Amino acid sequence: MCYNYEVALCGLIMIPLNKIISMQKELDQYRPFDRDILDNLERWFEVELTYTSNAIEGNTLTRLETALVLEKGITVGGKPLKDHLEAINHQNAISLMQQMVQTQTVSLGDILSIHHLILKGIDDVNAGQIRRVPVRISGSSVVLPNSLKVPMLLDEFMVWLQESKEHPVTLAALAHHKLVTIHPFVDGNGRTARLLMNLILMQHGYPPAIISPKERLAYIQSLEQSQLGGRLDSYLDIIYKAVIRSLTIYLKALRKERPERLTRTGALLKIGQLAKEANESSSTIRYWTKIGLLEVVTTTPSGYQLYDRRMVDQCCQIRDLQKQRYTLDEIATKFLSIDG
Repeated sequence: MCYNYEVALCGLIMIPLNKIISMQKELDQYRPFDRDILDNLERWFEVELTYTSNAIEGNTLTRLETALVLEKGITVGGKPLKDHLEAINHQNAISLMQQMVQTQTVSLGDILSIHHLILKGIDDVNAGQIRRVPVRISGSSVVLPNSLKVPMLLDEFMVWLQESKEHPVTLAALAHHKLVTIHPFVDGNGRTARLLMNLILMQHGYPPAIISPKERLAYIQSLEQSQLGGRLDSYLDIIYKAVIRSLTIYLKALRKERPERLTRTGALLKIGQLAKEANESSSTIRYWTKIGLLEVVTTTPSGYQLYDRRMVDQCCQIRDLQKQRYTLDEIATKFLSIDG
């Protein structure tokens, strides 16, 4: 399996990259950062990175439940033990990643150490171990490398990582793409690749990038499209915009601007409103939510579930996939997990 990673960036992709460069210059003006502000940002990003990365892979803990597990050590009733372990493991992997930031280099041993923490207590046999068996991405037509070739591909990857002259943000994005395409592990590839991407970003002075569960369909489709020989533009655009969001959060905090609420109730939709805008029945919305195809942002004290407006587009995407003869189970499997 061979992919061309010489990125010929078109004008549309250069726009967000140029914005990143400009925002990073402003961020550098605030160094050294206020310690209290930095501590608050790091705590918020720790929970958000853990929640979002695990949610992309099907973990059922909500954002609030993830925070309770990480910050209070609380066990959430009715949720699988595996989901709790995934949250704790990801937090520990972030702590290790933060130590690695100081080295300014990334070794294969570092990647294996991150992966070991991701699967610790869940699959100890394969934790931190390069796979020796064939694997497939469920529901995907992408053919992954033969396990016999994985060690050689990893060696080539590490050489590329050390010698690449790409812009740091592009380097981080491509490192994620290359690692998940090699798929060196039996499980945990997506989470490890996203942590590697963020390690590279942080080593170059950027905040970590968060890929929201709301973006998972576009994110996974962009990965598959490029792995099947398509362009990288859509994938890079998602990563660049994620970096811009994180830079915006940092800059607003450092400017000491009044933080915007991440979700305003007035901008959210009740289930009936979402059903109307998506031209679906309320019972359909409830079922899609139950099986994880739609995400509830929050629940009001009265018990109303509220959805982000982007769920309207997600409903349309689900219908489009059904028209392509995917079942709901296939959609949930194909587009909710790239980690295995």
